[in-house]
Amino acid sequence: MLIQGGMGVAVSGWRLARAVARTGQMGVVSGTALDSVLVRRLQLGDPGGDIRRAMAAFPIPEAAEAVLERYFIPGGKSPDQPFAKSSMNRDRPSARIEDLLVVANFVEVWLAKEGSTGPVGVNYLEKLQAPTLPSLYGAMLAGVDYVLMGAGIPRAIPAILNRLAEGLPVDMKLDVKGATRDDDFRAVFDPSRAMRGTPGTLHRPDFLAIVSSHVLAIMLATKIDVPVDGFIIEGHTAGGHNAPPRGKLQLNPAGEPVYGDRDRPDLEVMVDLGLPFWMAGGWARPERVREALELGASGVQVGTPFAYCEESDFDEDVKRRVLKSSAEGHARVFTDPVASPSGFPFKVVETPGTLSDTDVYEQRTRTCTLGYLRHAYRTPEGRMAWRCPAEPVEEYLRKGGALEDTVGRKCLCQALMANVGLPQLQPDGTPEPLLITSGDAVSEVARFLAPGADTYTAAEVVEHLLGRH
Repeated sequence: MLIQGGMGVAVSGWRLARAVARTGQMGVVSGTALDSVLVRRLQLGDPGGDIRRAMAAFPIPEAAEAVLERYFIPGGKSPDQPFAKSSMNRDRPSARIEDLLVVANFVEVWLAKEGSTGPVGVNYLEKLQAPTLPSLYGAMLAGVDYVLMGAGIPRAIPAILNRLAEGLPVDMKLDVKGATRDDDFRAVFDPSRAMRGTPGTLHRPDFLAIVSSHVLAIMLATKIDVPVDGFIIEGHTAGGHNAPPRGKLQLNPAGEPVYGDRDRPDLEVMVDLGLPFWMAGGWARPERVREALELGASGVQVGTPFAYCEESDFDEDVKRRVLKSSAEGHARVFTDPVASPSGFPFKVVETPGTLSDTDVYEQRTRTCTLGYLRHAYRTPEGRMAWRCPAEPVEEYLRKGGALEDTVGRKCLCQALMANVGLPQLQPDGTPEPLLITSGDAVSEVARFLAPGADTYTAAEVVEHLLGRH
């Protein structure tokens, strides 16, 4: 009945997903940038040894051992030492990077499922295409039960899951700006290379597409060779990336996108499709859970209340500050139409000292060293290359980008890593600033606190939403 949202970079990590799965509801790990998360945690010395325990269970020991040898620092790196860089993802990653992606996704899902029989899912962004295929395979090696994907049109994924479950090679057409009809830019992945031989068959997880429109749902249910298994209907009040409003973009006086009737899905159409669906974005109350069931949904997806519970990997100071702000009635989310290099509106919690602060944003030196939200584009020579609207402006212009695309763009890659206590050091030695994202429900997350308490658990959120408290 409840799906815990897959949030940010590592906010919904394995600890949170495991805690929710142990209640019998669906825990979800964020699959975004898991290779960088693993690399940085190993460089911090893997306190507690959880990562190394999961890596010891990886079915190809030499692949896991190579990752450990390259990145693990016993006792952790010095605080004034920057994290070592891992190569940015490309359409044809090296064998080393491919192994890292498979191992990292295996580790996160394996830990989430350890000691629990509840369902575990993994959430990916369709726009982050380059790492998708090896990431999916790593999660499947760990027995992931569900794959969730939004921020795009994931029409290819159900068929890819079928082939990966059979151990067959897969490919995926890439979105490349400026590509012609004669171009065929693709990402490819062969399980036999990752497994150093003939791969066995794997459990095929169910695939839930995250959509905001019943029109898109109809296409994914009826007009592709392998239909999706269900939907999450996500409204624009949900955190992270939002689907842009349909039609011409209009902004309210505060500068936020205006959503209207065209952005509300027809739930009667969703019921008629005959596939299960869950409501997301503003459904985090017991009465709203009951309402969703009455409307024909299987339940709800909830993110923001879980983001600030004890088991989430948000930085502890972030949780403390936001809960205090929520309790005092000051917490506010701004739907920023330009912050994300992806071009999708992005929810930002306005917080002093973070990139939501104009002074902090303007003082940061623009760099692009992780590159997850880069765009693929076709060069005049017919090759595929990469650029990011949040990279140094002169670099973006040299690659053929438009100046107006760079205005207000923020480096979400580094900021979201900083949100979970994994900040890279800037050239001047200071940590990368944070940029906190949450749904509109951040204004009321303090209601999950018991009288006199300053924290709450994932299980308490579940009990509250199911009306058991």
